[in-house]
Amino acid sequence: MCLAMWAPVFCVPPMEHILKEALRLSHAQTSLLYAAPVLMLAALAIPGGLLADRIGAKKAAGIGAIVIVVGTVLRGTATDASSLLVFTFIYGAGLGLSFPNMPKLISAWFPRERAGLATGLLTSGVLVGVGVALAATMPFILPVTGTFQGVFFIWSIPPIVAAILWWALVREPADGEVRAGSVSQGNTPFRRVLRNKSLWLAASLFLLHNFFFYSWTGWAPTLMRLKGTTPELAGLIASVAIWVGIPTAFLVPGLAYRLGLRKPFLWIPGVALALAAWGAISANITMSWFLMALVGVANLTRWIAILAFPVEVMPREDVGKASGIILSLGYVGGVIGSQVGGRILDVTGSLDHALLVLVAVSAAAVGVALGLPETGPGAKRQQHPSS
Repeated sequence: MCLAMWAPVFCVPPMEHILKEALRLSHAQTSLLYAAPVLMLAALAIPGGLLADRIGAKKAAGIGAIVIVVGTVLRGTATDASSLLVFTFIYGAGLGLSFPNMPKLISAWFPRERAGLATGLLTSGVLVGVGVALAATMPFILPVTGTFQGVFFIWSIPPIVAAILWWALVREPADGEVRAGSVSQGNTPFRRVLRNKSLWLAASLFLLHNFFFYSWTGWAPTLMRLKGTTPELAGLIASVAIWVGIPTAFLVPGLAYRLGLRKPFLWIPGVALALAAWGAISANITMSWFLMALVGVANLTRWIAILAFPVEVMPREDVGKASGIILSLGYVGGVIGSQVGGRILDVTGSLDHALLVLVAVSAAAVGVALGLPETGPGAKRQQHPSS
C-alpha cells in the first residue's frame, strides 16, 4: 500500500524537463505538480485521523486508496497543466486520508516488541515505491508509453492493485487496539497540547527536514542533468538516496535502543546534510553517487527519530494529537522547499543557490534539534544513577 501510494509522487521529478516543455511551464510551476500531493497530506493529516476515529482506520485508509486510484488514473487523461494539477490534488487528497493512518494500523496489528520491525517494513514500502519511480520512469516506462500521460497511467496500476487487495484482505483492528494513536482520544483539549514547547520544536524540525528532503529529492535528477549526465542515469543516481534508506530503516532503531539516546539521531544528520548540500555544488558525477548515499542515510535517520518523538515525550493520551500537528506542519516544509528550488532555477538557471539554501536549512535544523529534550533511557539513567 505504501509503495503504491508514494510512487506516483516521485515519477514527476525524473521527467520534470518533459513536463516543462510539453505544458509550457516554469520550473516553479512544474514543482507544484510534484508538491501538490504533499500539500494535501499536510492539509488532511488531522482530518484523516479524525475520520479514522469515527469510521475505523482501515476504512479511512481504504477510502483514501480509492481516491488515490481516481486521481492517478485521471492524471493519465490530462491534456493541459490545469487539468493535471486538479487531478494531482485529487490524488493528494487520497494520500492525505491514507498515509497518516498507516502507523496507527501498524501499532494495532503488531505487538510492541515487534513494532520496530513493522515500522521498518512500512518505511521500506515507501522507499521502494519512491526509489523505483525515480530510477525506472525515464529508462523503462517513458520509452514504452511515449508520453507523460502514459507514464501516469502506468503508475496508476500499483494503486489499483493495492486498493483491491486492501479492501479484500485487510482487517479492521478492534477499537481498543488503535486508541493510543487516536487524534480524538481522551479529553485533553488541543489548547493544552499546543502549549507544549517541545511539540513546536519537533514540528519545526520536521518542517525543516521536509524542506530539505522534498527539495533535494525533487531536484536531484535535474541537478544531475545540469552536471552533464543523461536523464535516464540522472534518475538512477537520485534514487541512491532512497535505496540506502532501506537498511537504515532497520538498523537505526536498534542502534538508538542500544545507545539509549535520541538527540544524536536528530542533530548529527543535520550536520551531514549541510556538508552534502555544500559538496553537491562542485561535485562531479562520480562524487554525486556518494553524496546521494550520505543524504539518504542522514535523511532516514532523522525521519525515524522525529516520528518517534511524540510517543516518547508526550503523555499517552496526547500522542495522536501531537503526531497530527507535527505531520500537518512538517509537510508544509516539503511544499516550500520544492517551490524554492524551482524559483531559484527559473531565475538563475542553476541550482547552486538552492543548495546554499539547503545548507542554511540544515544548520537551522541542527539548532532546533539541540533545543529538544533528550528522551532516551540512557539520559535518564545518567540523571538518576542510583535508580
